[in-house]
Amino acid sequence: MSRAAYDVVAVGNAIVDVLAQVDFEFLARHGLMPASMTLVEEARATELTGVFPASKVLAPGGSAANTMAGVASYGGKAGYMGKVADDTLGESYASAFAAAGVRFTTHPRKGPPGTARSLIAVTPDGQRSMNTFLGASSLLEPGDIDRALVEDATILFMEGYLFDRDDAKAAFVHAAEIARGADRKVSLTLSDTFCVERHRASFVHLVDHHVDVLFANEAEIVSLYETRDLGEALTAARAACPVVAVTRSEHGSVIAAGSETVTVRAEPVAKVIDTTGAGDQYAAGFLYGLAKGLPLAECGRLGSVAAAEVISHMGPRPETNLRQLAGL
Repeated sequence: MSRAAYDVVAVGNAIVDVLAQVDFEFLARHGLMPASMTLVEEARATELTGVFPASKVLAPGGSAANTMAGVASYGGKAGYMGKVADDTLGESYASAFAAAGVRFTTHPRKGPPGTARSLIAVTPDGQRSMNTFLGASSLLEPGDIDRALVEDATILFMEGYLFDRDDAKAAFVHAAEIARGADRKVSLTLSDTFCVERHRASFVHLVDHHVDVLFANEAEIVSLYETRDLGEALTAARAACPVVAVTRSEHGSVIAAGSETVTVRAEPVAKVIDTTGAGDQYAAGFLYGLAKGLPLAECGRLGSVAAAEVISHMGPRPETNLRQLAGL
């Protein structure tokens, strides 16, 4: 395998996050389902934007995009492919990547729908209720995949949220085939139990045949293999995929690779402010370590450091330099 110019590049839904801290009554008053992700139309997204508190925070997001920002914070070279519209939000999205040092190559789409956004209501327990308008992000097509960028990365990272539209799914598979053809590693995050339940058969097939590194939280992995037992789910995943990393909130994470099992503790956090992006940043630290050839235990530690940093403040991306925070 030739030396890669990039550590990790990703394909994902390019979404602007709109975050606000709210009380539980706010969820009930506006019909928001606690600790879940719901797809909404543009009218509903506009309505929620209007009722969110004035203190709301706008941040460039999308699961895989957040992960690339974390890789860059660790000092890694990262790239991203995701569709935005030719509008103000799309321009700000691209500018944020340039500022973070992440290569963003996808051309904006002219005309409606607009750039995607996710309205994220964060309750006092740090959990988030997400209402997402996919907009232009779901219109990613195979032609948007930058072949040269994929071929020049040690690891390709893809998010399960892309599976809600056939063209985006085709782009996903196309990117994976390019990576395989270049002898690069392919990684996948299951993203949400919502995605697993909708696309279980496709995910199982991908993990069995195309994925080298799988990320999931405990709820997602047991849902994927239709069991209530984490041990059973890990046994099935271990047989299908070379490396499986499962996050377990305050219980840390467990990594299964062949006959090896590594348990990683959660990094301490003084106060959980917002869990948005925790899994994304865990993947960032893990993938950075893996791209650099570090042991699995150290990959897991870097993931935990990044996850702890992001849940200590509002927003899905690190505010502190992760490389320095991890002592690298």
